[in-house]
Amino acid sequence: MSTAKLTTEKDAIKMGLLTEEFHKICKILNRTPNYTELSIFSVMWSEHCSYKNSILWLKKLPKKGKQMLVEAGEENAGLVDIGDGLACAFKIESHNHPSALEPYQGAATGVGGINRDIFTMGARPIAQLNSLRFGDINLNRTQWLLRGVVKGIGDYGNSFGIPIVGGETFFDKSYNTNPLVNAFSAGIMKKGDMISAIAKGAGNPVFIVGSSTGKDGINGAAFASKDLTEDSVDDIPSVQVGDPFQEKLLLEATMELSKTNILIGMQDMGAAGIICSTSEMSSSGGCGMKIDLDKVPVRQKMEPFEILLSESQERMLLVVKKGKESVAKSIFDKWDLNCEKIGEVTDTNRLEFYFNSQCIADVPADALVLGGGAPVYERDYVEPKYFSEYKKFNMSSVLPPENIIEVAREIIKMPNIASKKWIFEQYDSMVGTVNMSTNSPSDAAVVNLKGTKKALVLTVDCNARYVNADPKVGCAIAVSEAARNIVCSGGEPLAITNCLNFGNPYDPEVYWQFVNSILGMKWACESLKTPVTGGNVSFYNQTVLKDVAEPCFPTPTIGMIGLIKDQQNIMTLDFKNLGDIIYLIGDCHDDIASSEYLANYHKITCSPAPHFDMDKEIILQKTILSLIENHHIQSAHDVSDGGLYVCLIESGIVRNLGFDIFTNHDFRQDAYLFGESQSRVVVTVSPDNKEQFEKFLQDKISFTLLGEVTDGKIIIDDLDFGSINKVKEDYLSAIENILES
Repeated sequence: MSTAKLTTEKDAIKMGLLTEEFHKICKILNRTPNYTELSIFSVMWSEHCSYKNSILWLKKLPKKGKQMLVEAGEENAGLVDIGDGLACAFKIESHNHPSALEPYQGAATGVGGINRDIFTMGARPIAQLNSLRFGDINLNRTQWLLRGVVKGIGDYGNSFGIPIVGGETFFDKSYNTNPLVNAFSAGIMKKGDMISAIAKGAGNPVFIVGSSTGKDGINGAAFASKDLTEDSVDDIPSVQVGDPFQEKLLLEATMELSKTNILIGMQDMGAAGIICSTSEMSSSGGCGMKIDLDKVPVRQKMEPFEILLSESQERMLLVVKKGKESVAKSIFDKWDLNCEKIGEVTDTNRLEFYFNSQCIADVPADALVLGGGAPVYERDYVEPKYFSEYKKFNMSSVLPPENIIEVAREIIKMPNIASKKWIFEQYDSMVGTVNMSTNSPSDAAVVNLKGTKKALVLTVDCNARYVNADPKVGCAIAVSEAARNIVCSGGEPLAITNCLNFGNPYDPEVYWQFVNSILGMKWACESLKTPVTGGNVSFYNQTVLKDVAEPCFPTPTIGMIGLIKDQQNIMTLDFKNLGDIIYLIGDCHDDIASSEYLANYHKITCSPAPHFDMDKEIILQKTILSLIENHHIQSAHDVSDGGLYVCLIESGIVRNLGFDIFTNHDFRQDAYLFGESQSRVVVTVSPDNKEQFEKFLQDKISFTLLGEVTDGKIIIDDLDFGSINKVKEDYLSAIENILES
């Protein structure tokens, strides 16, 4: 064992460990750890890697279903059966802290990392989405972050050659310093061809493949597990640097290797680098590894602990069958990538790391991982003071607007409502020719499953304002809206992945938000039969300035996939023909709580989540799917941010068609048009099908005949709201006008 200097409690605290955790490490090792060993525990026991403050609650989420091929946490990503001998691997992860400091590389490497999670399992990525949160768009810093993040996502994704088919962007001052960058990827593979992240077979060789290792990203996992402060800029080395062209080569090489039958296991080197991959693969296989760090290809002179902890991108760890080393090397040589044997599997259940023939660290593999020796905590939580105040909101305190037309003009230009064209036009959405929702959009992204008559449906959703107002209801709405978007596209929801973005878990009020969001997710997933395949927890999304913590909105982003069994049932959101009849399906409510209208027109931020009824949501989704499968409707679009008015505008602008409708005077006109009560969908019906449509809905669900599709005028209650072309111009140009002003 190395005679390197032993560590102290003070060293542990500097590395982000607690005093009691240092003593637990000493007990596990039966001695005091040296610097390298303490560094190992500091990253592997960080929140980012160990989920020590969240795992007790994550275990409460529903994880079983007939479509599930692996359970949450078993592999690098979720895997579900989609029929025809195919499986879909999918996952969402965060890259928030790196993006806050270096937005271009932070976002780019987030895209690279999530795609590696997919092809590490043997699935070829076919589609990407992203969920982005930024602060006040009028601030210079927000615009700098926005430009950098979008360019990073676009440059990496476009170069890698996987289409970005959808996403969402939300602006609120709570994200002024700490943006959220959540990346989602999905891939397809043959059912039964999955590659596990496992090591087994004493004597089998361990290879590192892909790019060389550098100093970028060292301690990145620990960096992601602490608050952002005014001094966080000093942590720039913790931000990784990506190379999408290397990633493309790595994809093709690993796909080729997966066909050889020599592979025992494979894992991406993401957070915590070599130490994470070696420990997790060893623990999964009930084995150990002996690793020679001086055999790792490096880009610069590095200390052994730096090699061990580096988060340099585009790297994988492989275990192959003994005697087949030349096969692996020949494949990676063909693709001009490193493929170096750095060690072998042992039967000791320990990780032994050597440098220049000297053992620099010797730790038990199980002690580092979730479910092994990593600490697990149940934190205190308490209802925030604001929660009861939000419940006191009374709509009668908000005077109805004197000019409803002027409100409509303002709503459509608000950054959270306006077209994100400036963003998505920087992404390649058509590479690979799988995107089926470019010209005629659906509520969710629709992707062709080549060789079948099926299509995959994907979405990411979360209105964080709702979650902040009421975490349980708000998170249930996020799951339900994701499912509703898939249903309105003609798909059947299958399963979810989640990216749970919250503040400091040691703050009891923040932890209350987390706990109640989990309870809301559990409620919705069990109700909608969409099990959780896994995901990511990102705590410490807050900024500490002058000892004052400013947490972001709690943001449990939901990534969901669904399946359209017959592409003839793909449903789009656009109005199709003049004279088609417009219906609203679902119940209306006199409700403007937590709406874009209330928050950003009236500047009232204290209100509960909008009205939500899970039982009615289930009925609505079943009804919409039946209407689509029976070919009763021409279009479907759910009522969400901005309310009914925005829903109608988004359906009209695709083909430059207007509408003539009447509101229900049993409700306030502003609530009817701009309220965001849930479980409502606007559909259009051919006049020839009106009687059959209404008969089909009778006694199933409430519905309202709103009016009809027109040739370009927007008429509401006999008031002229202008032309669809003018509104479209405002809608499409609003964000670009702000950024270029």
